[in-house]
Amino acid sequence: MPEDNQHTITILGEDIALGESREINFNIAKLHTATKIEIPIIIERSKTPGPTILFSAGIHGDEINGVDIVRQLIARRINQPKRGTIICMPILNIFGFLNSNRAFPDGRDLNRVFPGSSNGSLASRVAHRLMHEIIPDVDLIIDFHTGGASRFNAAQIRIVKNHPELDELARIFGAPFVLYSNHIAKSFRNACFQMGKPILLYEGGKSFFVDNNISKVGVEGVKRILAHYGMLHHRIKASPPKMSTVFIEESKWIRAKQSGMFKSAVSVNAKVDIDDVLGQITDPYGKIYHEVKSSIEGYVINVNEASLVYQGDALFHVTKVVRH
Repeated sequence: MPEDNQHTITILGEDIALGESREINFNIAKLHTATKIEIPIIIERSKTPGPTILFSAGIHGDEINGVDIVRQLIARRINQPKRGTIICMPILNIFGFLNSNRAFPDGRDLNRVFPGSSNGSLASRVAHRLMHEIIPDVDLIIDFHTGGASRFNAAQIRIVKNHPELDELARIFGAPFVLYSNHIAKSFRNACFQMGKPILLYEGGKSFFVDNNISKVGVEGVKRILAHYGMLHHRIKASPPKMSTVFIEESKWIRAKQSGMFKSAVSVNAKVDIDDVLGQITDPYGKIYHEVKSSIEGYVINVNEASLVYQGDALFHVTKVVRH
């Protein structure tokens, strides 16, 4: 990773010297009442030069668990580096967070408009400023997400294949799983990658929910990354992961074969075999009892926690081809 030997970096037009602690407001728009909407950016710079790492969350306003992870980095002062610079942006989509909504007020998904435009939609303008006024000074990004709707994701890092640097960083982070997934067009991850900025995407938990274990895995992973770069403050210790990381080469969704009331019988991280019972689908009248069985051997990395499902709904995401 490049070394930040600059005595001063510039974020949103403000110069920040080595050894400075700053909170800069990312002024993105105003409400109809003319009230400013601002995103706080917390920047901590050591007096000793080193890498610059960005921790971001809340690109979708309903993904609260990621916000909690970055909040903990700040509250526990993990974001105060021994060397280098740490930038924390706990909420990228402040509109969605305030309105308990995934999207921006213009209806757009912020994670589908990158790299944005200076004269485009509101979401596009936010993406453009982020990519032009913050990301250029960053050496590594770790972006925190959760599962959508009622689908609970196991703690996992998502990266693209055939990039040894990302493989190494994912292993150092130490989440239980690493899922290889292609970049999505106009996503934040794709835009950063196109700029030559390595990025790890952390997924865990589900929307509108904070799971303590998902937060703990995320925080501990950050500590290991910081320790790897010699940035973790001496008063904070990084512990080794509890299980070895499983790299997922291929996975499969097991779907509902009929509609009804659904109960899962397994949790994320569980190891399952062919024909293991994963859950049950019943009807309100006591006439139907259908067992959902695994068609493959692997680990469960996502569980649908909805009580009611329709035929074809994705119920369980199970690893198919893995390596350790």
